[in-house]
Amino acid sequence: MSETRHNATTDWTNTPHGLEMRVLQRPGTALHYWSGGKPGGTPVTFLHGATMDHRMFNAQVPGVLGHRRALVWDARGHGRSQPFGPGGTGIEDHVEDLVAILDDAGVEQTIIVGQSMGGYIAQHAIRLHPHRFRALVVVGCTPIAAPLSAMDWLILRLTYLSFGLMPRGALRTMFAAATSVRDDVRAYAVDAIGQVGRRATVQIFAAVATALSRRGLPGFRVEVPFLLTHGERDGTGNIRKDGPGWAASDPRIRYVVIPDAGHNANQDNPEVFNREFHRFLAEFGD
Repeated sequence: MSETRHNATTDWTNTPHGLEMRVLQRPGTALHYWSGGKPGGTPVTFLHGATMDHRMFNAQVPGVLGHRRALVWDARGHGRSQPFGPGGTGIEDHVEDLVAILDDAGVEQTIIVGQSMGGYIAQHAIRLHPHRFRALVVVGCTPIAAPLSAMDWLILRLTYLSFGLMPRGALRTMFAAATSVRDDVRAYAVDAIGQVGRRATVQIFAAVATALSRRGLPGFRVEVPFLLTHGERDGTGNIRKDGPGWAASDPRIRYVVIPDAGHNANQDNPEVFNREFHRFLAEFGD
């Protein structure tokens, strides 16, 4: 599909109007987050993917602000939330950062939207703090309950270790190409990745790797309304392969493949994603 059929007016360079920034000190870092909107329906919290930042939801936030509160963040090591923090930080540390932000913002319960890394944080957050979440939207992610094969586990570890050996420019180009099918979104990705150093990149993906395991999480399932999405052209890992089986595992999951979209499907085709997202919010958002 040509870019002219997509929304080409989204500004990926700035934070949307109507959001106010706050800074929360957490172990080893200063977390930056933004919130705004109207009190009313359940707030929506957006969690970006690895090496991205809060701006990746610029095509979604304005449509939320007129009806309910929205919250976006730069996860530790991303965007303005520097540095990444102590070694050994894993996905559950991201979860506790998230809960601390919700507490700081006075949000008792939220709808959580997670893309890629954000989807893993969201799943583990629901596992660890189920009462804090009203519904889940996932973009381009795999289920944390599923065990990894020995080969997939090895590939996962070797991949993030290799990032420490690659020139920074090559990393930026590779990540941007894998992120999107659109030139404007790739340009955004290059800019976002440019805020992350090579050492932090390894730390970020090492933390993402802790979201998954050889054993998986037998018995875990998402017990809230759940919209599962990915781009039809998402070539990252097992996302497209795992999507149908994940959806079939629970009849409560609403599964939508976003056409003409890659890994950052909410950015690549915001018209289709937003239509499905707002349909879901109307049904389960209050």
